[in-house]
Amino acid sequence: MTKQDTLGVFREKILAHLDIRFQTKAPENLYEPIAYILGLGGKRMRPILTLMSVDVFDGDIEAALDAALAIEMFHNFSLVHDDIMDKAPLRRGKTTVHKKWDVNTGILSGDALLIKSYQAFENYPPVIFKKLVSLFSQTAIEVCEGQQYDIDFETRNDVSVPEYLMMITYKTAVLVATSLKMGAIIAGASDTDAEVLYSFGRNLGVAFQLQDDYLDAFGDPETFGKQVGGDIIENKKPILYLKAVDSATIKDRQVLTDLFARKPENPKEKIERVKDIFLKSGSVDYLKRSIADYTEKAFTDLDQISVSGEKKEVLRKFGEKLMGRTI
Repeated sequence: MTKQDTLGVFREKILAHLDIRFQTKAPENLYEPIAYILGLGGKRMRPILTLMSVDVFDGDIEAALDAALAIEMFHNFSLVHDDIMDKAPLRRGKTTVHKKWDVNTGILSGDALLIKSYQAFENYPPVIFKKLVSLFSQTAIEVCEGQQYDIDFETRNDVSVPEYLMMITYKTAVLVATSLKMGAIIAGASDTDAEVLYSFGRNLGVAFQLQDDYLDAFGDPETFGKQVGGDIIENKKPILYLKAVDSATIKDRQVLTDLFARKPENPKEKIERVKDIFLKSGSVDYLKRSIADYTEKAFTDLDQISVSGEKKEVLRKFGEKLMGRTI
């Protein structure tokens, strides 16, 4: 079976388990929105990583399905609430929960998803249960902290690059790391291997988010999957902006801050002017180096895990594919 076949099998197992574990019931206005968001698709990357991790350590795939489901439900809970905070009309090309129903329903169904994610751990033996829930709770609060930092940064003009890296680590990378570590825990891996695998996932998650920041400005509209320049139009300030403000000439810095102080009358012109400053300031080169550095850190972590080279290669190939979008 090829790696792609394996990922397909894992995805099907997750979807089948979701159908078993989650049934729509009364009150319909609580559970139908949950079924809706869970049914919108997506790559199911995080729960697949949990199953991949169990497989790497020769554990029982079936035993990991509840934990994988917990990750998927938590991720979707965060999407429902993020969409409310962002007033987003669309998610994966479909109407968001709070738009299709209403804000109160979105809040409540999101809360129910969070509770159900914890219920998914109840069938694990006490020792495994304690490790999983402790890790999961720490991750959940970090994701909330990351979201709050993201909100706070929107109104600050003094955000530093280290602060931004901390924010994306909490908001995005720790959930990837936890997906992997939970699989290691369930498979009975050593504490050392579980922690190294967590570090691999965290570094890979940061690299992936940084790459997403790059592609938002410089990606190919045909392959990126969303509007190129969206962050620039919305005056969001990812690492490209922060580094450019640090490194640009006084004139370009003033132009940049002026452009990000208002909504553009001509979005296309704004995107091109901003991208030009990003390039001239060295911000783009800095970001590319950062992506390469975090990817290298992830693969260095992978080399330390005490499994066969063949097992490591499965995760390496996954990481390479994840980072394989053109930069």
